[in-house]
Amino acid sequence: MEKQPLEIQTLYAELLERLAAYEAQRAIGHLQGSFVTKVVKGQQYYYFQHLSPGNAKHQIYLGRKSDALDRVAHRYAVARELVAEDQTSIQRLGSLLRAGGAMTTDAASARVLKSLADAGVFRLGGVLVGTHAFIVIGNVLGARWSGATLRTQDVDVAAARTMNIALPDVAADIPGTLASLEMGFLPVPGLDPRSPSTSFKVRGQGLRVDLLSPARRQGQAPIKLQRFAATAQPLKYLDFVMDSAIAGAVVNGGATSVVVPDPARFALHKLIVSGERPATAHAKRDKDLWQASQVLEVLAQERPGDISLAWEAVSERGRGWEKRSLSGLKSLGRLSPEIAEAVRALKSR
Repeated sequence: MEKQPLEIQTLYAELLERLAAYEAQRAIGHLQGSFVTKVVKGQQYYYFQHLSPGNAKHQIYLGRKSDALDRVAHRYAVARELVAEDQTSIQRLGSLLRAGGAMTTDAASARVLKSLADAGVFRLGGVLVGTHAFIVIGNVLGARWSGATLRTQDVDVAAARTMNIALPDVAADIPGTLASLEMGFLPVPGLDPRSPSTSFKVRGQGLRVDLLSPARRQGQAPIKLQRFAATAQPLKYLDFVMDSAIAGAVVNGGATSVVVPDPARFALHKLIVSGERPATAHAKRDKDLWQASQVLEVLAQERPGDISLAWEAVSERGRGWEKRSLSGLKSLGRLSPEIAEAVRALKSR
């Protein structure tokens, strides 16, 4: 692990601010389409014309032409210009970050994540987890990871069954979004042919999207996520890493706003799940511990309070959780004894 130059950290902070403003302003100007008028029996009527996934053209009837609808159409045109300016600025910052040595995401995965973000997945409670989240967390912490464990095209997105805040008529069709990319995504059959797919993969390539959700009990069947028109694989301990999620940015020439786990919770979650891996998955176990050690090293030096808070959250979940965390920390001690000792000291505060 090495620290990124201060200039890159500053640029990334600016990028997060720009993306936050951009997302906050998402409204009519971000709709991909145009206002059109039709003349029917001598009267003019407004329609909003847009393309759905698969490039099918649709028109939504808005009403008879009026001063009010004229103003809406004008605001749309103005908003589109502002959106274009925002996108140019974000593209520039993303390019500067990539040239300056920030952590970047491979082009294919970045394209998928941008499509999911534009569809509203992360605004609707989706959280990017796994190695792509680890890459984003590196930039959040101003660190640069290295190693073959960063080479993955598995895009892991976690989401709870329902949202805490009800948003009427708001949804993000994940299967439709992936199909609209025309990259060849196909559902991956589950072990049980009667169960719906929770993954999508490009045939003959490594690119894959896995949908996950916190498990409520042992051996739970795939979970239907209505707002995403998709089904997710339940996993234990996932709710811990999804709580207190933060904003981040995927960098690849341009940039995309995503949501990732809190770094300290991400690291402790890796310690917990490392001990749950079967003996045949020792490579994944080593990867868990390596990622945990990288994040904890930075936090112990620069944000030790974050580790203490995360340990408190573990303890509040019961003795079983704490026992698994301590077991993971013991394993970490064989890999990085100094980091493990620093974490133990912070835990006891």
